[in-house]
Amino acid sequence: MSSFKRTVYWLLFIVVFVLIGWFGRILYTLPKNSNSVTQTISLVKPTPLLKYSIGNLSSSSFKPGKVEIGEEIADEPKHTSYKFIYKFSPDFSDNLKSVSGLINIPKGEGTFPLIVMFRGYINQETYVTGQGTQPSAKVFSDNGFITIAPDFLGYGESDTEAENIFESRFQTYVTASSLLTSVSSIEKWDEKNIFIWGHSNGGQIALTTLEIMGVDYPTVLWAPVSRSFPASILYYIDEADDGGRLIIGKLAEFNEIYDAEEFSLTNYLYKIKAPILINQGTADTAVPYWWSDSLVKKLDDLSVDVKYKKYAGADHNMLSSWNEAVNSSILFFESFLR
Repeated sequence: MSSFKRTVYWLLFIVVFVLIGWFGRILYTLPKNSNSVTQTISLVKPTPLLKYSIGNLSSSSFKPGKVEIGEEIADEPKHTSYKFIYKFSPDFSDNLKSVSGLINIPKGEGTFPLIVMFRGYINQETYVTGQGTQPSAKVFSDNGFITIAPDFLGYGESDTEAENIFESRFQTYVTASSLLTSVSSIEKWDEKNIFIWGHSNGGQIALTTLEIMGVDYPTVLWAPVSRSFPASILYYIDEADDGGRLIIGKLAEFNEIYDAEEFSLTNYLYKIKAPILINQGTADTAVPYWWSDSLVKKLDDLSVDVKYKKYAGADHNMLSSWNEAVNSSILFFESFLR
């Protein structure tokens, strides 16, 4: 073999050896935690949804926007209902989107405490602004609270939601967090008292938002969806028109790239700092009461300030005990007024 060829072979050998060592060093220095799998895979496949993991959202910045009050919907004896809209970036880009919703403002002079409300699942085709929150919101407003409830992307007069079904889900947390940072633009808010209310899937959004933001806003949850992800989706899969085939297929694709544990609220309950009241009906089939039993136990173990009220025979919407559940919510909020 000529000296030239030997030199070329040696150079190739050195290059390959350096590349192998460089790649090995990257793998060795990756953090030894739940992110390792996702970060290793990210060397091969893009991970555009990783920014929505609860850990990453916790370190994200949510820019405040302006809540613009629009059309009057109802003029009640003690409050007035309006549509509102605000703009934010659901994907942390320069691409702003608008979310509509309903705001109730008590009548009278002065300013008022505020409750941000998150509804549960409702079919997009039949949804109207305020559905899922307005019955309770009316009572809260008649008792001196401003209430504000976003429609979420794809609902009401909001802009369209993301095409990816999981991105659309994760962006509800961005919607909630962005709205909570934007309430200072509501003129009648007293700038001291802010509370959260969530029902069903809105309870899941509320819990996740509390984990992301680390705020101590007193929170009332009615029958919150508190299962791990994606079990929280799979439980309702038989309600899908296609029997769940689309979701199962998309979930398989998701699990090839991401670690679902990073998107599961059950792994981040320790981040919750807010006092919580959970109202749960024992006849609830959409969110079985033992889910809330388990959630309360976990929160107790983490020394979260949690109170738990179970209503015998009440269903998912607290029917048969609705008035009691609303009154307990008001008393809870009032106990934290400053």
